[in-house]
Amino acid sequence: MDLDLGLLVLRLALGPMLVLHGANKVWGGGGLTGTAGWFESLGLRPGWLHARVAAGTELVAGVLVTLGLLTGLAAMAFVGLMTVAALTDHRGKGYFVFKGGWEYVLLVAMAAVALAVTGPGAWSLDDAFGLPLSGPAWGAVAAVGGLAAAGALLAVFRRPVADEA
Repeated sequence: MDLDLGLLVLRLALGPMLVLHGANKVWGGGGLTGTAGWFESLGLRPGWLHARVAAGTELVAGVLVTLGLLTGLAAMAFVGLMTVAALTDHRGKGYFVFKGGWEYVLLVAMAAVALAVTGPGAWSLDDAFGLPLSGPAWGAVAAVGGLAAAGALLAVFRRPVADEA
């Protein structure tokens, strides 16, 4: 029971946080238009596409982790999202998040991989449905799959702005 409670707390920290990040991309500040412009400034083109893909992935993966459903796959989405963030928005700013660095995104990605390894616990939909989407192999899927997906996205769509090249 202690482990299940700890995993629930972890899911309730990670999942809603990512849902709110996705919601902010859609409904916060400048909405999807502002998010698209921000992605364009990071070299992710076309920005309108990346704004929608990122927001949608954050919303879906966040809900899945919160519910403990398809945990290994949701963790892979977390790793992919955080890797893209680390290599675009946080790149070249050092480790510490208070200086714009990649500390936060690394922590989130590693926590997601840990969740893929341990599983979401007994208080989850994976457990209720008997879905075996966790364990060491799923941790590897989350880590390697997320890194590969981020690498593919950046290879195909990233076009650095002129002063970055």
